[in-house]
Amino acid sequence: MSTPHRSPHGSPCHPPRRPSLFGSALAALLTVVAVCAGDAVARVFPYGPRHRSVNDLGNQFVPFHAHLWDLLHGRARGGLLVNWQSGYGTSFLPDLGTYLTSPFSVLIGLFPRDGIDLAVYVVTVLKTAAAAAAMTWLLRTQRRGAWWAAGLLGASYALCGWSVIEASYNPMWLDGLIAFPLLCLTGEWALRGRRIVLAPLVVAVCWTANFYTAYMATLGAALVLLVRVLLTREGAATRLAVIGRGAATTVLGIALAAPVLVPLFLSSGQAYPGWVKEFRPVSWADLFARLLPATYSFSSPAVFLGTGTLLLVAALPFHRAVPPRTRLAWSGLTAAVALSLQWAPTHLAWHLFATPNGSPYRQTFVLAGIAVLAAWTGLAARPPGPRALAAGAGLLAAAALWARGSTLTTTWGYVLFGGGLALAAASWWALRLRHRRPALPAVVLLTVLVGQAAATTAYGHKGKLGGLDDYPSWSAAHTARAEALAGAEDWPAYRTDPGRPALTGNDPMLLGGEGGSYYSSHTPDVFTRTMVALGAGWTSRGRNVQSIDNPVTDAVFAVGARLRPDGTVARAEVPPLVTTRPPGTPAAYGDSPFANQELLLGARVYEDPAAPGVCRAGTEAYLWAPEYNATARLADGPPLRLNGNAPRNRAAVQPLGVSRGESSPLVFDRAAPARWTLSCLDRGRLAEAVDRLRATAATSVTVGSSRVRATLPPGSTGTAVLSVPAIAGWTCNGRPASAHLGLVALPLEPGTTRLDCAFRPPGLLPGAVVGALALAVVPGLALGRRRHRRRQRT
Repeated sequence: MSTPHRSPHGSPCHPPRRPSLFGSALAALLTVVAVCAGDAVARVFPYGPRHRSVNDLGNQFVPFHAHLWDLLHGRARGGLLVNWQSGYGTSFLPDLGTYLTSPFSVLIGLFPRDGIDLAVYVVTVLKTAAAAAAMTWLLRTQRRGAWWAAGLLGASYALCGWSVIEASYNPMWLDGLIAFPLLCLTGEWALRGRRIVLAPLVVAVCWTANFYTAYMATLGAALVLLVRVLLTREGAATRLAVIGRGAATTVLGIALAAPVLVPLFLSSGQAYPGWVKEFRPVSWADLFARLLPATYSFSSPAVFLGTGTLLLVAALPFHRAVPPRTRLAWSGLTAAVALSLQWAPTHLAWHLFATPNGSPYRQTFVLAGIAVLAAWTGLAARPPGPRALAAGAGLLAAAALWARGSTLTTTWGYVLFGGGLALAAASWWALRLRHRRPALPAVVLLTVLVGQAAATTAYGHKGKLGGLDDYPSWSAAHTARAEALAGAEDWPAYRTDPGRPALTGNDPMLLGGEGGSYYSSHTPDVFTRTMVALGAGWTSRGRNVQSIDNPVTDAVFAVGARLRPDGTVARAEVPPLVTTRPPGTPAAYGDSPFANQELLLGARVYEDPAAPGVCRAGTEAYLWAPEYNATARLADGPPLRLNGNAPRNRAAVQPLGVSRGESSPLVFDRAAPARWTLSCLDRGRLAEAVDRLRATAATSVTVGSSRVRATLPPGSTGTAVLSVPAIAGWTCNGRPASAHLGLVALPLEPGTTRLDCAFRPPGLLPGAVVGALALAVVPGLALGRRRHRRRQRT
């Protein structure tokens, strides 16, 4: 391992040869072995009975991938622009761009539908392996060095604590883990004036796969390029030319991704506001604790890299085979990025200037990548000597001692760290002494990395299963529900709702049907507020809206079949998707969900209790207590759960059953909440109201992937209402759609007998124009490059 001589301008006289595939293949193999071994030790799916789908993995990502499977096989309701299955019809392109545009996502189509959990797991492992391979390729592109050593460092990057603990159940973040080395590679091309056509395409793929982590990876790659320019190029003009090429490549690549990015950004601004909190850095003891293997925390930076890699990083400032300026640059960059994790202004800069809802250290993978690049800088020159190794080991030991004040450390973590540090130091020293016989030290280093990473993976599962919600993998119960829903389907004549209680926040995508539940980072503000006004519950502070088990809202949203907890399907005669309302401007929603339901339905169907807490015999009792977190019941009925836990959870309107009069008073099984309302539904009145709506509703309705056409009765007046949330992007009969109490609407002109509504996500057209212009530039770059080469030859 030696550093090539440099020309007077700082560039290598003999640049690194084209990297071989051996190192990347080794890195990918090590990564797969470590991840699968850790999962097997933890006995989580698919190696044991414990659930793997915790938190958003089971609640969001698995259902979204199930919907993608349906799209790939032509079975989904909707297309790339509209998802008819969730939230009574919502925009799909932003969700596609946020969760599903990774090139790896399409692989789930190769699995059976009931194997969706296994498909997501395989894709997750493949993404992690791809990140290891990409980092290894980058290392050997930057500097010559042993292929197995590059594979070791590449695998340590992909197996960092952030990857195996946090990103493993947020698979879209793993696209950022892949993006960082790829974007650094485009920086290398800019440094050398190569691949000017391929580079922006790589940037476009990275930003399309997951813009959020790609943004962080781009910041990190820019810092890496600055260091590379300062170390390998001389003269302001030369350096500025490289930086200009890198900036132009990045801007052009992002522009190519604009058809997805622009609608996504606009949709984020129209989403229901999530949790806003102030950033508070963790203690330094906690931060140093996360250097150790076998630690877990949702709110601290998981910077574990394997002691072999960490030792190289810690030894770099003392490594005399590396020029002082190079040592200072890479050690300084690593330290600066580590400090940036703890300072509020730089924390905000890493996260698009908004503290994230959840883990506040999502940029940790960039620190891991920069640390690996620093480690390779020293190792490619020559394995560090005993003094450098001793100094580096001393730094790591001091950090481990400081971490004793943290509650995150574990006995096994210290055992693995101490033992691994001793073996790594001995192995790097042996490589320096006997560099021509690296087999035994290499095997020791690889074994230490795999063992520590597998232990960290397994321990992470213990922490996640102990502190996060988990969701069952596909089983016979899922199949039974899906088959029941499929047997009840008659879209678009009516909707079929998967019902409550739900398995996930996105049951319509996972199981089938066209329900009201929906959980996404893009849950529209207008949808959440409309559903809450009608009595819906939520979790995740309003981003996870639940379906309402209520016949009045079912009538409004054309839900003609609803799955019950016992597996049966309850059916009802409901109006079609398009109805009309008489002339007159409706009032706004008020505080009572029952009055709001009547306002949207256009008829009185509820009555007040005959006595406090007692509905008239024969009516159906419904309780609204949004902050109540316990069970309630009619005195002669079963207890029913309400999940109110403000502000995170909001309890939905709860059906209590048919009242028998005075023998059926309302009973709270805990202290009554400060705010609650009992209302009594008269089924006879509801049937009359539904008949009136059906009499003036559309006579025919056809639904396409992003379009609804309906024929109205002659002489229709007032307002045509489409039972779809009035999200931005709808046009009806050639003009922007109006809203009727939160639903898409069109005021009818005399003689109107046709309704033609189409949806186009806001920003799609401008994004497509920007993307087309950027695409037109690419051939010009290729032509200019060809002419430049011709001039060089002549």
